[in-house]
This record gives sequence, structure tokens and C-alpha cells, in this order.
Amino acid sequence: MGTSRQRSVPHPRRIATLSAAALTGLALTWGTAAAPAHAQSLVPQTDEEATSIIEDRQAEDSSSLNKSNVPDGVSVEQARTAVDKSDEITTADVEYAAALEDLPSTAVPEDFYETPATLPEKNGGVVKQAPSDFYLDPVKLIKHDAETTTYMYRTTDEDGNARAATATLLTPEGASAPAKDAVVIAPGTQGIADKCAPSRQMSMGTEYEGISVASALASKRPVIIADYVGLGTEGSHRYLNRAEEGRSVLDAAKAVQEVKGSGIDAQTKLQLRGYSQGGHATTAALELADDWAPDLNIASASAGAVPTDLYRTLSELSSVYTGLLLYGVASFSEQTGVDLSEHLNQKGLDAVESTSHQCTAEAQLSNAFTDTTTLTKDGSSFQDLVDKQFMTVVEEQRLGQEEIPDVPVLVNHSRLDDVVPFELGRELASTWCDAGNRVAFEDNLGPTHIGGYIAALPRIEIFTNRTFDDKAPLDSCWRL
Repeated sequence: MGTSRQRSVPHPRRIATLSAAALTGLALTWGTAAAPAHAQSLVPQTDEEATSIIEDRQAEDSSSLNKSNVPDGVSVEQARTAVDKSDEITTADVEYAAALEDLPSTAVPEDFYETPATLPEKNGGVVKQAPSDFYLDPVKLIKHDAETTTYMYRTTDEDGNARAATATLLTPEGASAPAKDAVVIAPGTQGIADKCAPSRQMSMGTEYEGISVASALASKRPVIIADYVGLGTEGSHRYLNRAEEGRSVLDAAKAVQEVKGSGIDAQTKLQLRGYSQGGHATTAALELADDWAPDLNIASASAGAVPTDLYRTLSELSSVYTGLLLYGVASFSEQTGVDLSEHLNQKGLDAVESTSHQCTAEAQLSNAFTDTTTLTKDGSSFQDLVDKQFMTVVEEQRLGQEEIPDVPVLVNHSRLDDVVPFELGRELASTWCDAGNRVAFEDNLGPTHIGGYIAALPRIEIFTNRTFDDKAPLDSCWRL
């Protein structure tokens, strides 16, 4: 199951992106060209299937990379070196980043994302909606049968300003109406550019959260996936901003009740779910829920690889993830008003500018192994810059210190996570246990951050089904 499994498709570059999007989007098994695989068959149903997917992903050979399947701003040698030196970056990721440079058209008109002159008075009020599509590959061979609708709604940013945000509702064939339950997904790191919004990428077949969405849809329940404030719509996306992420998720869940044909109402049980940045947003939403959205019928939550302490997470990141640091610095400077030109040299300013227009895979590849001391005027690291300029805003995003609703929560984390320290996940689960919450803690041995994401999927669905059926999940508090 490698990148050598090519199909006869019109555009030469898309032959490569077919496999890349499948792998990086985690849709990792394929049918024949004549009979595309069904989306549901791409989802790991057991721990063994998840392990097989992880092994296939890591087995990719960098020798298949060439000028046609490497991003324009990266040399073939750079790409091969990044793959060979990193456990996290694979050949599929490189090809996926190249695919994003030739994005196919989206089903949602561009002007849909324009904010109207006036917004609804209440948070969660729907502004407009439009039909969309959900593909698992950019060549559009694998289309999910879910009815897909993108909608715009009102939320409020951290400064108290009314903002427009977008989300997508997916309703699978066979779903009950009205819906008894639904899953609300907070996406992982997408980037900070508008083009990276999940609602845009799902209709183009380039959204790596596609497998998480398909996994949730397999149980015949609706799924809502939020875009976050400023991701797709006007204004900046404040990366890992606790208030804005949490409000976006909660208001998307409120707004879907007003979407025509949603079948979701105030009685529908909701599960909040997310991994990585999505885990951060899910946890933030839980902490804000009682005050911001007390009427939501939240039945359970799943939070994976949650960076509860951004300072600790940033301080332990290797240079493989300099792209994530650049997202952070760009966002922190916008929130604090710090002029980066006073601290970064021209190379650093150029890196911030280019990365701000790249989605995650491309940003990670373009900046892999970049030493941040080469980006500052005085040779200090980004860690030093955070210490001196951004500690206040970083501390404001800390999680695990507020009460959450009395619902079952699943915390999942790989012991081999190379982005978010495993101990942060264990500490969050322990904190919630000490507060009297019902906590299931699922650790795994999925290699790297992405491996932990894949390995967790089967157990998340078991937890989801049990809690929606009002069955108590296994309690892990005794061992934390």
C-alpha cells in the first residue's frame, strides 16, 4: 500500500496526490480505479486494523519523491531528508503538501464565506447555509454518502466582538430523524490560512480529519465539524486560543439546531470530540459550557493529546515541528501587539509570512529541522522569545483548572507522542478524577503524534456508543 499504487487519472500530479491524500488524510486503503472504495471501509474498526494502518504509513519509501510530487518551495533532496530523518513526516505527507498547491474546486461558493453587514443577535444564530460535499481524496474517487451542509453562524471572539464562523453538518444515510445523538468534532491543527478550513478541505478531498469524520458517521449518527473563528471567514485565526476555540465549538453545536433539515434539536445528545488542537478546543468547550451554552445536551466528551500547558508543549517540541512554532509566534504576536520585526531577522519574518499561508502538512515540511536561533536577530531561540514576550498569552490558554459538566469523559494519549507530552494527558485525566468526574483514560503505543491519533479511533467509537446508550464506560480513576 505505497505511493507506487497509481491510478489512470487525467492530471500527472494528481496520480501522486491520490495516494498522498489517502495516506495523509488517513484514508489508507483503496479499492480499484473502476470501483472506488466505500468511505466506511477506510476506517479502522479494531486495534489490529489501526496498527496495520500505522505500519503501512511508516513503510513509505522516500525514493519515490520527485519534482512532480514535492511542493514548489521544497527541493527533492530536502523532502527526502525530512522523510528519512523523521518518524513523523512520511512520503505521503510530502505528496499531500504538494497536492494542496493544486487544490481542486470546492463545492461551496467563495462568496459564502463573506461576512454579511449584520449578524444575528445571539451566539449560535445561523446566518446562511449551503450544500457541500465530503470527499476522502482530491481526485474525488471516494465520496461519502452523507448529506453535507456548510453553515455560517454567529459567535463572539475573546475581545467581545461578534464574529461569523463556519461549520459543516454531515448526515449519513440511515440516520434517525429527529437525531437521537450527534458528534461534534473540533479539528486538529489545520493552519491559520482561510484555505485550510475543514469545511473547504472536506469538499476538496484534502482534509486529514476525514477519517475521524468517517469513523463517527459509520455509526449512522450526524457529525458536526467546526472551522474555528477566523479559519475560512474574515479576521485572524488565533491558534490555540482557549476562549475562541471553545466558543466556536459550542456555538456551532447550538447553531446546527437552526440549520434547515438538520434533524438535530435541543433533545439530541451531543458528544464533543477532538485530538491535538481539537483536544484543546474540546477541553476548552467543556470548561466554558456551563456558562456559555448551559442548554446544550452534552452527553459525553473525548479529548485526545490535549496540550493543556502550551509552555511545556512548546518547550519540548523538536525542530521537526518548527512550522507549529511559527503558527504560534504569528498568533501570539497578533494577540499581544508585539512587533515581530523587532525580534526576527529577515529570514524569520519571511518564514512567518510564508507559513501563515500554508496548511499543516506544507508548513511542517517547509520548516522541518529549522533551528529557530537562525530566525532571530540576536540568535536566541523561539523559546526565549516566548519567555520574554508571550508568557501572559500562553498562560491564558492553560486548561485543566476549571470545572467541567458531569458527563463521562475519555482522555486518550499515546505514550510515544512526540508533540504533546504524554504526562499532560495523564495529568488531565487525574485532575478530572480528583474533581469527581467519570473518566476513562486510554493510553496506547501509537508511534508519534499521528500514530496516537489513528490508534485511538476504535476505542473512541466504543466509548461513544456506550455513553450514548447510557452505559457507564470503564472508570480509570482507580489507576491514575
